[in-house]
Amino acid sequence: MQVTVIVPTFNEAPNVAELVQRVSAATVGLEAEILFVDDSTDATPAAVAAAAATAAIPVRLIHRDRPTGGLGGAVVAGLRAAAFDVCIVMDGDLQHPPEEIPTLIDRYERGEVDVVVASRYSGTGSAAGLADRTRIAVSKLSTALTKAMFPIRLKDVSDPMTGFFLVDRRSIDVDALRPHGFKILLELLARRPLRVCEVPFEFADRHAGASKASLREGLHFFAQLTSLRFGKMSLFAIIGGLGAIVNLLIVWLLARAGVGDIFAMIVAAEVTILGNFVLQERFVFSDMKSDASGVWSRFAKSFAFNNTELLVRIPITALMISTWHLSVVIATAITLVVAFLVRFMFHSLVVYAPRSSRRPSKMRAFVEEIDQQAMSPGEL
Repeated sequence: MQVTVIVPTFNEAPNVAELVQRVSAATVGLEAEILFVDDSTDATPAAVAAAAATAAIPVRLIHRDRPTGGLGGAVVAGLRAAAFDVCIVMDGDLQHPPEEIPTLIDRYERGEVDVVVASRYSGTGSAAGLADRTRIAVSKLSTALTKAMFPIRLKDVSDPMTGFFLVDRRSIDVDALRPHGFKILLELLARRPLRVCEVPFEFADRHAGASKASLREGLHFFAQLTSLRFGKMSLFAIIGGLGAIVNLLIVWLLARAGVGDIFAMIVAAEVTILGNFVLQERFVFSDMKSDASGVWSRFAKSFAFNNTELLVRIPITALMISTWHLSVVIATAITLVVAFLVRFMFHSLVVYAPRSSRRPSKMRAFVEEIDQQAMSPGEL
């Protein structure tokens, strides 16, 4: 087995020696190399050189004086320069335990897979190494949003945000990747269909140094996500925007006619719920309908969710009107904007989710077997 371990680094000098030692121990018996792709402004290159001098396996360094594409760009540079086609990508802070490398390789060697994802959210996996509950919540919310935007490509992936994975370079088009930020696995999975499986792992505490997570990185992630899935979400937003305009117009007309605020909001909401469903079926989720449940089931889920959301939203809107003294139109507009993201996630993950493959009942299997035998060619 030949494998390149790609480690993108940015100011990780205190972690290099430990990482090289543990990766070397985890790859005993393999023909392996460690490839650091470094964008650091500290002593990381010197630390890599010092570790390479005594390492049990080859250690190479690519230092980028002009980094492009962030961490994702570093991984792409590593994929291009790797000596071997089987590549394992992991962070340089040791939150991705090198001792899990044999598990990734073992699953890959069993075949029928292009990418092996080390997941914090499957089986015995854990995200305990995240700094606090807030980061855990942000991670889970980001994962849910990502899966909602790619419900088919990511339906079997519990942790598309992980930076710890194995990929067969021959299964991807490296030149087609356009990394923008640090979620390179999402880029790989969203660009083309790949055979993916997961193995659980426990996200460890940082060995040394400070986390690179920041608001700026969060904005990079959001830009990456929207650029990859701009089409579907933009159509959903346009239809939702049209529905919101119609909603506000109905509320305004009924309010001018002397109809009470609550009744006006209910009528406007029910009309736009029906209209939005028809338009979403036709323009947004048309490519997912064949794999989803039947149209009446989809409508029931959508209608039930939207009315439940309405029951929550109307009291909040009424409270905003009475407490903040906003007009009914402005208060309705604010709550509609907040509801948009939740509505999109529900429709992608639930309403249009692919049906689970179920084995036919024994009676149905028996009837189908008889039918197959009856229609099989025979001899006179």
